Amino acid sequence: MIKKITTALYVLIIVLMAAASIIENYNGTPFAHQYIYGSWWFSLVWALLAGFGIAYLLKQKVRKWDILLLHLSFIIILAGALLTHILSYSGIIHLRGDQPTNQYSEMISMERTEKHTLPFYVRLDKFDIKYHSGTEAAADYTTHFSIIDGSNTIHAKVSMNRIFNYRGVRFYQASYDTDNMGSYLSVNSDPWGVAVTYTGYALLFFTLLWLLIDPKGTFRRLLSSPLLKKGVLSIALLTLSSITPQQSRAATTIDQATAASFGNLFVNYNNRICPLQTLAIDFTKKIYGKRHYGDANAEQVLMSWIFYANQWNNEPIIKVNSHEICTRFSLPEYTSLNAFFHNGEYTLGRYAAEYQQGQTDAFHKACAEMDNKITLIMQLQQGSLLTILPDTHEGKTMWYAPSDSLPQQLGRTKILFFKNIFPILYHQVTTGQATTVQMLIDKLALYQKKNAGSSLPSNNQVKAEHIYNAIPFATVLFIINLTLGFVALLLTIRRMTTTHASIVSATQKWANRSLLAMLILSFLALSFSLALRWHISGNIPLSNGYESMLTVAWFVQLLSIIAYRKAHIVLLFGFLLSGFFLLVSHISQMDPAIGQMMPVLNSPLLSIHVSIIMMSYALLALTFICGLTAFIIIGIDRIRGVNQTSKSNTDIQIESLQVLSRLFLYPAVSTMGLGIFIGAIWANISWGTYWSWDPKETWALITFMIYAVVLHTHSLPVFGKPRPYHLYMIIAFLSIIMTYFGVNYILGGMHSYA
Repeated sequence: MIKKITTALYVLIIVLMAAASIIENYNGTPFAHQYIYGSWWFSLVWALLAGFGIAYLLKQKVRKWDILLLHLSFIIILAGALLTHILSYSGIIHLRGDQPTNQYSEMISMERTEKHTLPFYVRLDKFDIKYHSGTEAAADYTTHFSIIDGSNTIHAKVSMNRIFNYRGVRFYQASYDTDNMGSYLSVNSDPWGVAVTYTGYALLFFTLLWLLIDPKGTFRRLLSSPLLKKGVLSIALLTLSSITPQQSRAATTIDQATAASFGNLFVNYNNRICPLQTLAIDFTKKIYGKRHYGDANAEQVLMSWIFYANQWNNEPIIKVNSHEICTRFSLPEYTSLNAFFHNGEYTLGRYAAEYQQGQTDAFHKACAEMDNKITLIMQLQQGSLLTILPDTHEGKTMWYAPSDSLPQQLGRTKILFFKNIFPILYHQVTTGQATTVQMLIDKLALYQKKNAGSSLPSNNQVKAEHIYNAIPFATVLFIINLTLGFVALLLTIRRMTTTHASIVSATQKWANRSLLAMLILSFLALSFSLALRWHISGNIPLSNGYESMLTVAWFVQLLSIIAYRKAHIVLLFGFLLSGFFLLVSHISQMDPAIGQMMPVLNSPLLSIHVSIIMMSYALLALTFICGLTAFIIIGIDRIRGVNQTSKSNTDIQIESLQVLSRLFLYPAVSTMGLGIFIGAIWANISWGTYWSWDPKETWALITFMIYAVVLHTHSLPVFGKPRPYHLYMIIAFLSIIMTYFGVNYILGGMHSYA
């Protein structure tokens, strides 16, 4: 009875959290926190789960100390959360001018806030924003303030990821006034809850790691299982490829040499100073869907559209991804800019405006996406996209576009230069004065070096970016990995269907070694790609969805190489899975541009948190492939008909896949637990709360709880059987998809950048 109640409460908690995240999306965060996460009944359900869980452990008379400590850590974490809920206080204090205040505001409900007082006064001294050199991208926000406690005055400073603690009250940078004359600080006092929760985290970290190194544990037994050497894979996959016809251009195109020189200029793009070549590549991919247009490279496309706008406005270079737009407006798949204007009217204008007003159906969304492409072209032709003119004044560098309203402090000479450089270039380009054009580009490059201060990237960073731009790593590697994955698949099927065991064994041994070598080369190439991105941006490549997909593929390959000695079948998994992750990064709508990281995200703890979570996702993806493979084997045997011997072989195959899957599962659950709670520590350091019930962290906890279920094979013996186990792992993977994609694109939240 206790077991059934505990199981029911466990499932109920998962369902409640999932429902709450969806309700929050429709009714807002304050509503969800007031009526669900912060309600008495939600805390009661957690308390009941903890109580019945303890009762079940006592009833089972569990003797293993590591199992007891693991479950005890969760009890301690819940106890810490309860102490935080009951004893802590938090709010926002607004500092402005030199007027001291001891009042902070606490949100009580959706409708009201309450004022409370601190046992001391706080006064703003100064608020600063530090920018990445030459850009308007904030690198950090810093508040200098004084604490006045009786006759004592303490000078303090807080910034992103840097807190100040005084008498048990922690101060965090929260926001600031738009005129930069005031600052908002979060105040938080939670001396008991944090201490108890961190104790639970420490115990959890220790026990999760012990699961993997315990010499008598299940994971170590799985490593030595003889079934690992018997597992085989049989899968049938169909790939479809489409080839876009080569475009023939009617518009005049800038020659490659001139375009290359233009591409070597620097531009403030995406709040980062980078070669203009990078903007050109992203522009061409955005408009056309490829890095080049016919035999014209991206720099030629960008420069030609600037200087031969009238011709290029009629060029069928804009890719229309929506079939409904093509049908409704009688457009081909590739059309021109002028095709969207009739009698001076912009055909998509009304639909783009309706999308902004809340009509978010598929057609209006497609119109908004097309409107973004057209807006980008307009910005290029108007000059606002070309922020290539720097000026350094009193140590601060600003970059301007020719169309900007220029401050008078630049001086008459620079203002004239900024306003006239492109008209002069236009005249020289259109009259065919190639030598003069090259001379003007060289002068512009020299001007940038003299006036950009310290904002220009280093020579090594520029070289790295040119290498990165020259090689489409994700595209090349997904083609190679998927191709080799299908080769490995065919070899595996051949091994299953050929009766000459000696011939198959010799061929398989040679093939395995060759495939391992290719996987290592692919891994090194992807490592080089990520290293280039890291060096170019100065940030670990985990700042957006595109980079995290590359990182998951990297972890898949690394884990496959490590696991090869125990099970050669992981080569197949490694190629196919990393290939599909790289394919997603290639074809998805994720933005591959390299930008500056948000200040709050620039933390070593965050990098560790995301890296560990990505490793967990990669491992769980492998368990999904194992489950899928098992059912494909079962399906093939049913189609072919089975005798007793064949049935026995099938059972061995799916059982060996279960062993392999569980071999991935243990480190996956361990790393997910570590990643979630390292993220909680980072959140506590960054904004004063270790758990905010953000949709991403809520779904990460749901995923952790779902996958933790199958570790309990003694309590739930059904998961000791291969077929139910594999079915569960296939279904469980939906939680990964929801956590990674669903939250980002449906639910949003603070983690929607990830």
